[in-house]
Amino acid sequence: MNRQTTRYHLLGWGLLIAYDFVGIVGERPTNLGVLLLLQFTFRLSMMSVFYYCFLLVFPRYLRLSRVPQLLLGLGLAPVVFTGTRYMLEQVLLPLLFGFSNYYGEVNLWAYLLDNAERGLPMMMVAAAAWGVQDAFLQETRRENEQLMQEKTQAELAFLKTQINPHFLYNTLNYIYSEAYLVSEPLAETVLRLSDLMRYMLHESPDGKVELRKEIDYLENYLMLHRLRFENKFFVDFEQVGHVERQRVASLVLVPFVENALKHGVVNRPDQPISITLTLPAPTHLRFDVRNHINHYQKDHTTGIGLANLRRRLALLYPNRHQLHIQQDATTYCTTLELEL
Repeated sequence: MNRQTTRYHLLGWGLLIAYDFVGIVGERPTNLGVLLLLQFTFRLSMMSVFYYCFLLVFPRYLRLSRVPQLLLGLGLAPVVFTGTRYMLEQVLLPLLFGFSNYYGEVNLWAYLLDNAERGLPMMMVAAAAWGVQDAFLQETRRENEQLMQEKTQAELAFLKTQINPHFLYNTLNYIYSEAYLVSEPLAETVLRLSDLMRYMLHESPDGKVELRKEIDYLENYLMLHRLRFENKFFVDFEQVGHVERQRVASLVLVPFVENALKHGVVNRPDQPISITLTLPAPTHLRFDVRNHINHYQKDHTTGIGLANLRRRLALLYPNRHQLHIQQDATTYCTTLELEL
């Protein structure tokens, strides 16, 4: 049993024992201590037959349809209950407290017959509990198998999609070598585009990269836009704080920049797009993007899929991120805070 299941079992038995305690105390008997001890040993005997069936008999024989072994195991369950109760009430209690449940000489056969039926309710409870747990585990196993199949299909699809990007990346390297002989600015543009492709194809086991590489990607991305718009591109990118060996989810910052460039005003020096990456602490990152809204933009889509982005952040940084979006008639601002 895992920890969560163990907690549920402890809670259930605790409530049952508390119920017994309240019931006995409510009657105000003169021999309260004796009755409480006897009821407690009785519950311990019920626990023994419950876990004998729950952990041993049903898992081994019921699932495999081994009927003879199952019947034999269930036939021994009353013996487990009776033996446990006998050891507790007829051996341990007299030794520790000087009293027992059955006074005088006890015939073992008569003791067995008197207690055989008392363990049956726990056998049925154990069967129901094991059935529920087994059904839950089977469903979880089916879901995990389905997820593994989907993951395998996604990996195969990803490998197929990598063919063209790798071809493009290798082609860009060739174009760079040829362009350098014609125009250094053109070659520089091809080189930066090649760096972007390399970064997008980069993979790591945990899906994270060094923060320095993510920043380099943003700078290359902005540089390509500067080359495109020449002297009509006004974006301020500021980094505050020291970048060490922090790691961040790959391409988690660029959607905010893409959105600002697509729907913001980029050609006005008095209203530049403002991008600020702040590291107030080594394990804390804040990313602010602020742009004036381009009201003449024909494409009125949201730019970044906000729902998809929120979902990705929830998966990558559960309870370790905050995303704030503010918008008025002229300005659009996003603030992302991450615990690295």
